[in-house]
Amino acid sequence: MSLLGIDIGTTGCKAAAFTPRGKVLSLAYEEYDITCASPGRAELDADDVWLKVQRVIRKAVEETPGDPVQALSVSSLGEAVVPVGNDRAVLGPSILNFDSRGSEYVEGLKRKLDPEELYRINGNPLENWYTLPKLMWIRDNDPALYSRTYKFLHWGSFVPYMLGAEPAIDYSLANRSLLFDMDRTRWSESIAGKAGIQTEKLPAPVPSATLLGWVSRAAAEGTGLAEGTLIVSGAHDQCSNAVGAGVVSEGTAMCGMGSYLCVVPVFGRRPEPAVMLARGLNTEHHAAPGRYVSFLYTRGGSLVKWFRDTFARQDRDAAAQKGQDVYELLLAEMPPQPGRLVVLPRFAPMGPPDFAADAAGVIAGMTLETTRGDILRGIIEGTLFHVRDMVESIVAAGVAINEFRAVGGGSKSAAWVGMCADILGRPVVRSRVTEAGCLGAAIMAGIGCGAFSGFPEGVDAMVSLGDRLEPDAARQREYEKGYRRHQELWPLLKEYLRGAP
Repeated sequence: MSLLGIDIGTTGCKAAAFTPRGKVLSLAYEEYDITCASPGRAELDADDVWLKVQRVIRKAVEETPGDPVQALSVSSLGEAVVPVGNDRAVLGPSILNFDSRGSEYVEGLKRKLDPEELYRINGNPLENWYTLPKLMWIRDNDPALYSRTYKFLHWGSFVPYMLGAEPAIDYSLANRSLLFDMDRTRWSESIAGKAGIQTEKLPAPVPSATLLGWVSRAAAEGTGLAEGTLIVSGAHDQCSNAVGAGVVSEGTAMCGMGSYLCVVPVFGRRPEPAVMLARGLNTEHHAAPGRYVSFLYTRGGSLVKWFRDTFARQDRDAAAQKGQDVYELLLAEMPPQPGRLVVLPRFAPMGPPDFAADAAGVIAGMTLETTRGDILRGIIEGTLFHVRDMVESIVAAGVAINEFRAVGGGSKSAAWVGMCADILGRPVVRSRVTEAGCLGAAIMAGIGCGAFSGFPEGVDAMVSLGDRLEPDAARQREYEKGYRRHQELWPLLKEYLRGAP
């Protein structure tokens, strides 16, 4: 019997089947497009995504005919929700977190909700990034949709619901709404009341790795799963990534190297709200019980993808025709030593701690001798300098980070992982399974169906670690120079953005 992990991202979905010992049996992936009907808007066509989710499940199932799926779980992007009817019909699109709709409510909410009290309840700063302002926008601008919606489901709740489970949401995803009371592990009627949102339109909160139900006959026909396959609650994608990297204990942190370069440290008690708020940092339930996490992230992988499409379009297309990995080819062009370029990687709207909607980036220090490899190295260094800012900030708040575990597509590159170790100043251990989101979801599926007694046993059984890269003292000294230049340039860019039209 196998365990199926499903990972729903912003631009694509995956499904992977694993043995209970962590061996990958199959992996399927499909991309979908973000719809931007007008400036500032960004949403997913939920019907299209659901169709592709069914396809990746079917592909994964068909590739493992001798190992039928015993249980499944879902890892998903955070704040976006899908409006659904009680007949499991999709009623509208899913508004993404960086969509500007809802921003008009933020200042009014800040007057009604004391920021420190909100943080004490929910663990997040009040920004338009989260679900609550989007729900208020739907309520006021599409009242018919709001009225007929049975539940607004985050993607990690939507997929199990469409497969046949009752509507439920794990604690980590519920945190992303701004409506969840972390200590009481239920929806906050106080926050919802002040915002004018009905909590009955939200699913029931449950711990990760909870049995939710069984795959229905209709879903079995659409996915190739057996009717009655167990459906288990999953987690927010970064929490699933952390579980898939074996990051469930205090002092460790996941370093996700995908579209976002995201560091997820684990800790056992919540820091004081005032300390975290001053740093723009969040606190969220981890998938593992009794543990909390925070998210320190920037768009590292997205910037590398932009570099590929801007500076290496022909190489990208040629590599695709030959079945080669273009990223491997481009990373090989980087000079071996720290570079002289200064890159401020804020090319797109930023999350914490900046929450900058009108972002812009900088590449400084280029000459006629600057190569394509120099620019790529500068981009990676710049994203890691930004992450270092956040790592130092959360360590100062009392959260220990002794070691990183690297996962995601970028972790395949020893050069990139080595740069993480040197710039962040801590050892980085690579996971042998880069698709940690699917693996983390599969571990939760195993816990929920009784294959494992809990997270420690599931991680021990399924997570396999690779090489360990230690910081290099000589390179660290060189990076200190680049880091200081990065620190000097960032205030100048902020000043420019304040005066930009």
